[in-house]
Amino acid sequence: MSLKAFHIVFIVASALLSLGFGVWALTGNGALSAAAAGVAFLVGAALVVYGVRFLKKVTRTGYIAGGKL
Repeated sequence: MSLKAFHIVFIVASALLSLGFGVWALTGNGALSAAAAGVAFLVGAALVVYGVRFLKKVTRTGYIAGGKL
């Protein structure tokens, strides 16, 4: 597995973990749990945006030929 492919897998795993933590934090009570959930959702969304941009850049510049990792 190339470093670029690993980077994409790591971004996906990190985004899923962050969004999962946000869902878990919503089950808690209080303002701190709500704040943690909000931050987790923001980080998860930022990771998704970053992952899409990275994948577009890598496929556009020819680092991944034919879109294959």
